Amino acid sequence: MQANQQPKEWDIYPVPADPGKGYTWQLLPLSDDFNYTAEATDKGPEFTAKWKDTYHNSWQGPGLTQWRRDHSWVKNGHLVIAASRKPGTRKVYAGIITSRERVIYPLYVETRARLSNLVLSSGVWMLSPDDTQEIDIVEAYGSDRPDQKWYAERIHLSHHVFIRAPFQDYQPKDPGSWYYNGTVWREEFHRYGVYWQDPWHLEYYIDGQLVRTVSGQDIIDPYNFTKGTGLNKAMDVIIDAEDQDWRSDEGLTPTDEELADDSKRFFYIDWIRFYKPVPQDSSDITP
Repeated sequence: MQANQQPKEWDIYPVPADPGKGYTWQLLPLSDDFNYTAEATDKGPEFTAKWKDTYHNSWQGPGLTQWRRDHSWVKNGHLVIAASRKPGTRKVYAGIITSRERVIYPLYVETRARLSNLVLSSGVWMLSPDDTQEIDIVEAYGSDRPDQKWYAERIHLSHHVFIRAPFQDYQPKDPGSWYYNGTVWREEFHRYGVYWQDPWHLEYYIDGQLVRTVSGQDIIDPYNFTKGTGLNKAMDVIIDAEDQDWRSDEGLTPTDEELADDSKRFFYIDWIRFYKPVPQDSSDITP
């Protein structure tokens, strides 16, 4: 923590990634502890200084998703991403927020979050403005339905590179991309982090432990969609819920009852923090 910086609730958790010899971690201003109030329909200046309550372009969401501005708010120290039924349809209203500032490597990002108890995704992720490069910090499916136990016990740790036209999408499919340690993730808050060290190296951390490393062209971009650059673009930060078509096409979509249940339909984010490595003698400078 810098000497001229107010204490934050995340200070009790050291950054688990290594900034490199002679470097230390400097907190970035986009970091947010959500210790303020932002109403669903009037977010107020503290929220809007860092976030907007929409996607980063005019797309309304995948599959049955329809993102709505009034399905996100900040209350009791948490960002809340809500889901509900769009009346008279199969569609699902869901919340989303996008950062006003973009981030780029080298970057450590970590969030403390609790998944919703729905078959929707609970997601914190980063995406380039042209939708060609993506890094997922957490993507998970917390439903307590008996046939969803496999997903409830796993966290998807992934990234994508895309060609938009004709559309192509690469992401790793190895078993390590679905992290398992026996935890049912929806039951508690957990910390999910990614160290985006450079365009060819990602490290994934859960509750302060390194659980996955993805490094080199063979796993970052084996089909050369990025034409040799890797994950090199500045990205928007997105926090949302989604009814994804690969699931709804198989009948996996929330019921009206689930979407009306306040014990299930909320994805909670306690905080999100961002750091960059800086030379140790400059660590007392607040950006």
